[in-house]
Amino acid sequence: MSEESERRAAEAFEASGVPFTVTRHGQVRSLEEAAQARGVEPSQIIKTLVVRRGDDDFLFVLVPGDRQISWPKLRALLGVTRLSMPDKDVAQEVTGYERGTITPFGSLRAWPVIADSRVTGAAVSIGAGAHGVAATLAAKDVIDALDAQVADVTDPAPHA
Repeated sequence: MSEESERRAAEAFEASGVPFTVTRHGQVRSLEEAAQARGVEPSQIIKTLVVRRGDDDFLFVLVPGDRQISWPKLRALLGVTRLSMPDKDVAQEVTGYERGTITPFGSLRAWPVIADSRVTGAAVSIGAGAHGVAATLAAKDVIDALDAQVADVTDPAPHA
């Protein structure tokens, strides 16, 4: 599964026409370790979260590594009173990717994408379909390639 998922993501990155580099690293135990392995700051790691609006109605939310979804902000943006995160099996079913490897690039369905307004910079690192594999590219290219809506939808993550 992982090999096919990585191939699908790589093909989608290629098809997007934007320049990117792939980084492969072993298992990491923290955001800081992942950032170090990828050569970026923790805020440059982009988490792709799958959010459910309703039956068979999902979207991707791109969240900087040092932040978390603000549910009130996201609900207000979408004009809904209820959102949820699907369990790992549903997330895999609707994207084709295991949790921890999810990316909008090459997802089985092209769900809408919302990028937090802090997804900025010359380089961001986003999952590339397999554990320990990431693509690094310009934030603007991610937003443009995915036709992402940019909005303030996060809050600082609590420090562990």
